Amino acid sequence: MKYRRDLFLCLTCLLLAFLFTMAGQRQSDEAMAARIAPEILRFHVLANSDSDEDQQLKLRVRTLLLDSIYEKLGENASLDDTKEYVLANKDSLEQEAEDYMKAEGYDYPAHMEVTECYFPTKTYGDMVFPCGTYDAVRVEIGKGKGHNWWCVLYPPLCFVDSTYAVVPDSSREILRESLDAADYQALLKKQPEVHIRIRSKFLELLDN
Repeated sequence: MKYRRDLFLCLTCLLLAFLFTMAGQRQSDEAMAARIAPEILRFHVLANSDSDEDQQLKLRVRTLLLDSIYEKLGENASLDDTKEYVLANKDSLEQEAEDYMKAEGYDYPAHMEVTECYFPTKTYGDMVFPCGTYDAVRVEIGKGKGHNWWCVLYPPLCFVDSTYAVVPDSSREILRESLDAADYQALLKKQPEVHIRIRSKFLELLDN
């Protein structure tokens, strides 16, 4: 009986320690997000629903809008340029998305706005952006009840497959120049250490 009680207390302490550690890490991440957020603009797309059709449509609309925004802005656009362009062309971008969806057989409205959104911790290529509140271009398709997709619109880090993407040198340089040096280093994903162990076949034979 005493053994069970001690085990329960031990597990409870471990659980509490884990929860306190996670809470502390989250507070640290959110504090960092608050520092870097003024230099970043996220992109957030919500699908009409979680059906396979609506999720695939979300990705196609995402690509359409990103291509349109980046094509019009050019390579040297600043953060303010990006925000101003989206705000000034919101109606035409919405119409472009709706026209595309109608041609695909979907009668969904598209709503775009620049707003504040809470984002979870997210990896883009070899950089990790902490959870927290950021300014974002938010696109809602139809009812906007489906799983969402997000990326970093400025500096340009919107990859179709962010898992294997490499952050462009130009975007990396923008972050390096606009962020505190310690925060920039914290964004870089730590690579796991690789330990190589070489063992002689002769020694293995001796062991056997």
